Amino acid sequence: MTFAVVLFSMHLMKSYSPSKGFFFLSNRPIGFMRTILESMFQSCAALRPYIAKVNDIYKDFTSYKVRVPVTGAIILDEFYEKCLLVKGWKAGASWSFPRGKKNKDEEDHKCAIREVWEETGFDVSELIKVEDDIEVVIAEQRIRLFIIGGVSESIAFAPRTKNEISDIAWHRIEELPMSGNESSSRGTSGMKYYMVAPFIGPLKSWIAHRKPSMDQILDTLSRGSTFEAQASEQVDEYRRGFRNFKFDYASILQKLDSE
Repeated sequence: MTFAVVLFSMHLMKSYSPSKGFFFLSNRPIGFMRTILESMFQSCAALRPYIAKVNDIYKDFTSYKVRVPVTGAIILDEFYEKCLLVKGWKAGASWSFPRGKKNKDEEDHKCAIREVWEETGFDVSELIKVEDDIEVVIAEQRIRLFIIGGVSESIAFAPRTKNEISDIAWHRIEELPMSGNESSSRGTSGMKYYMVAPFIGPLKSWIAHRKPSMDQILDTLSRGSTFEAQASEQVDEYRRGFRNFKFDYASILQKLDSE
């Protein structure tokens, strides 16, 4: 029963406010979270018998939370020189690849698709390949990221959740640190990349072996440009047709009179 209470507590840590939408208690100070949890237990008849064990339940919750597997994606630009990173909402948050914790019985790649969509608004369901991945373990937590290359920098990314992602930006891979040590995982600009650094070495190795040739990249870009140009021409044609459209009022009135 205690483990069930721990799991239920995880759901309580994400609350809903009608005026502000979803907000995450896990973004708040530890003392604040424990106080809110105690208040929730006191207000819920089913949980009230466990209020004396709130501290132990909270410790179990935090311990369990850091062991939940995480999946996401490493999104690369068309030249495989930049990767897309997201920055957390809290002050002083570090940059990371878009990723998040798995739901119960959720497949790794499906979790990645969901999390990337929530954090960037970009659908990778047709691009993801389960064999193109990097997996590391950080502080007992398994993190698996799927590599997706050839994504245009012109795409407008935007998070689909509130108060979770504060910024989304492309970063040059060569400028990212490879050390996973928190004190030395800052880039040349001073930005923090603690959750990025452990993946950079394996990512560079993957790119060295799997990056398309320049001819292939340019061919893909040209085909994309051709498609965009054709689509643009078609849209222009529709616009011209709409602008030239006129109602034949005489025929309409004649039809109405005949009825």
